[in-house]
Amino acid sequence: MASRRQGREQALQALYAIVVGHRDPGDALDELVGERADSEHRAFVRDLVLGTLDHAPTADALLAPRLEGWTIERLPTLDRLILEMGVFELHAHPDTPAAVVINEAVELAKKFSTEESNRYVNGVLNAIAKEAARS
Repeated sequence: MASRRQGREQALQALYAIVVGHRDPGDALDELVGERADSEHRAFVRDLVLGTLDHAPTADALLAPRLEGWTIERLPTLDRLILEMGVFELHAHPDTPAAVVINEAVELAKKFSTEESNRYVNGVLNAIAKEAARS
């Protein structure tokens, strides 16, 4: 059984292939997750990918005011995708603790993006999670 962390990594890779490589979402998911993964894992990755894509405008609207010195368009693509996926998961999966979602996003940034990205992702997602907790 694949871990949730592995699922998030596969989701990020699929999102990157879709956005940068202009791949069809179904093809990207099939290629990255494969037939051998159990149905729960495939469903988790699919939900993250399709949910992130569907909710990107909403996520971007939440992110934009918190991007000190940046705009959505100027963010490195991987950072934007990690943030959008984190926002989607925070809002669509309230059963997953915010701290887990944020930590997983930070780990993705450490593994796939720049040296500074993990701190940036942490700060932005923490601000969104705190605001959501107050409302």
